[in-house]
Amino acid sequence: MIKVMIVDDQELIRESLKIILSSKSDIKITSLAFDGQDVLNKLEIDKPDVILMDIRMPIMDGVSCTRIIKEKYPEIKIIVLTTFDDDEYIYDAIKYGADGYLLKGVSLDELYNAINNVYNGGGSIHPNIASKAMKMFSNMAKNELENDINIKEIENISKNEWKIIDQIGKGLSNKEIAHELSFSEGTVRNYLSIILDKLQLRDRTQLAIWAVTNKQLVAKELKK
Repeated sequence: MIKVMIVDDQELIRESLKIILSSKSDIKITSLAFDGQDVLNKLEIDKPDVILMDIRMPIMDGVSCTRIIKEKYPEIKIIVLTTFDDDEYIYDAIKYGADGYLLKGVSLDELYNAINNVYNGGGSIHPNIASKAMKMFSNMAKNELENDINIKEIENISKNEWKIIDQIGKGLSNKEIAHELSFSEGTVRNYLSIILDKLQLRDRTQLAIWAVTNKQLVAKELKK
């Protein structure tokens, strides 16, 4: 059972999401919140597995709330619900550790699949905003990430690690990567930990950005 919290300042959206997601037998809606501060108060009582997080809310917005949650409860997965004019928030949300980015108005199946994907260790970006968002935050992050990465360590990345990096860049979860590469999930997790350490990156989201930004390098290394 996946425990889900729904966060939105509009009651109609909160209640609508609760109704449609409650139709799934493996999802339990544990609470509803109307802004970031309300989220933090409710987390002291009951922690969900996944939070559906609105961006623009009074008192505390979704980006600020995501940052605080990821610092205090890094195990909680967060899917940001956004619109095209929220682009300026997307980079900050990624930087603070959000696991997914969806447009409001996605279908039930898309939302359900996204929840399952992040719950199982993957990421989820709506296809309509993926290219636009990726160009924006990869350009913004490129210089920052390249400054932190030791070139010598890149030379020490093994073939299997490059394969993992490639799959992370495609947005696959640990379970999906394990199936694709015929590894166990434990092996994937171990490789991921080693890769993050070598590249001095904080999490798989930063690694995904780096993989997309350096896709030509990844492709070159895979051909060796």
